[in-house]
Amino acid sequence: MTTPLQRALRNAPDRATVAQARPDQEFFCFRLGELRLAVPSENVLEVLRAGLLTPLPRTPAYVMGVTGHRGEVLPVVDILRFLGKGEARIGPRTRLFVGASGAFVAGVVADAVLGLKRFYVSDILPPPLGGDSAAEHLLGVVQGASASEGFSLLNFPKLLQTARQRAVAR
Repeated sequence: MTTPLQRALRNAPDRATVAQARPDQEFFCFRLGELRLAVPSENVLEVLRAGLLTPLPRTPAYVMGVTGHRGEVLPVVDILRFLGKGEARIGPRTRLFVGASGAFVAGVVADAVLGLKRFYVSDILPPPLGGDSAAEHLLGVVQGASASEGFSLLNFPKLLQTARQRAVAR
C-alpha cells in the first residue's frame, strides 16, 4: 500500500526542468538602401507614410527637411547621409518612423519596415573594429542565416544626440 505522497514522489520528474532565461531585447528593424538596420523598440513611437517635406535652409545635408505630424513640426533625418553611406530617396513606398530619445523627437527615413524582432543579448556582436566612422553609432551587429540577413543595431539615442549637436553647431 502506497500513500499519496509516495505516489507523487514516484511520478515526479527526477529533476525539475528549469528553463534557462536568455535575456533578449526588442528592436524595430528596417531597410534603408542596402543596409538592414535596427533601433531599440523603446525609441520608436510610430511609423507613418512619408509626406511632403519642407526643406530647411542652412541645415546639414542629413536633415532632409521638416514635416507636420499631429500638430508638431518634425525634423526628418536621413541616416544614410548621416553615416556617410549614401543618400535616401523619398518614394511612394517610403516610410518615416518617429524616433524619440529624451525630449528630442525626429522622423527617420526607412525604405521598408521589417517589423519588430527580438534578439538574444548573447547574439549581439560588437561593432566591427577598424570600421568607418559609422561604427561609433552602432550598439553591435546581429548575424543572420546569410550575410544579407544580418542587422546593424543603431545606438539611436547617441545618433540623435550627435545629429542634434551637429545641426545646432552650424
